[in-house]
Amino acid sequence: MSEIPKDEVLLEFPENYIAIVRINRPKNYNALNLNVRSLIAEKFNELKNREDIRAVIITGNEKSFAAGADLKEMSVLSAVDYYKAHVERLYNAFADYPRPVIAAVNGFALGGGMELAMISDIILAGQNAKFGQPEVKVGVMPGAGGSQRLVRAVGKYNAMRLCLTGMMIGANEAKEMGLVCEVLEDDKVMERAMEMARELSALPPLGLEHIKYAILHGPDMSLESALGLERKSMQVLLSSKDRTEATAAFLEKRTATYKGE
Repeated sequence: MSEIPKDEVLLEFPENYIAIVRINRPKNYNALNLNVRSLIAEKFNELKNREDIRAVIITGNEKSFAAGADLKEMSVLSAVDYYKAHVERLYNAFADYPRPVIAAVNGFALGGGMELAMISDIILAGQNAKFGQPEVKVGVMPGAGGSQRLVRAVGKYNAMRLCLTGMMIGANEAKEMGLVCEVLEDDKVMERAMEMARELSALPPLGLEHIKYAILHGPDMSLESALGLERKSMQVLLSSKDRTEATAAFLEKRTATYKGE
């Protein structure tokens, strides 16, 4: 049996408080086989236990963020094989990560790659990036959240158009839909992602976690319940040491230092 490569997803720590999860299958346009999905889950599970990491960037390379599922692997997987792989659990390790995640997208973000980007909290894209859910063209459908996260991000009609036709769209159209936050020159995407990660890592970690949780979970509640969630989160933050530090730093005209307490 051939050894399963462990370098198909890399975990990097370029600066204090920041981690990069990098998909590393350049010969396959970073196609997502089960090994890559497992490694992504492994990296995010590792990061969950690292209080010193406050912002994460997920990325690929200059040619592809992730060009969808590995069709060669899928062609030999039965329905039972796919079920037993429990891909949803692998994606959940990423989706449940409590701190901010930035997707830095160059090249293709298709199928599972676009689904992966949509799990992130902020999507930055190079001007030549391409997005799409082309699963229908190979006889299947989005299977890792594409039909559900996409409609929540861009609305019913845009989601229908992308999923039913399998078409690709460029970064500017994706931004107009509300899928992408910023479009940049291709060689500036990681630079901007690092700049944003630094901005986030300088903010109170508990505040960021509560904001992320409320935004992700509130829309699935009634408005009354969601507002209750918001109030409870606000009350927790009012009693945090970071809130006290923020107020003191503002009054003393100095930079605050946050400890996530």
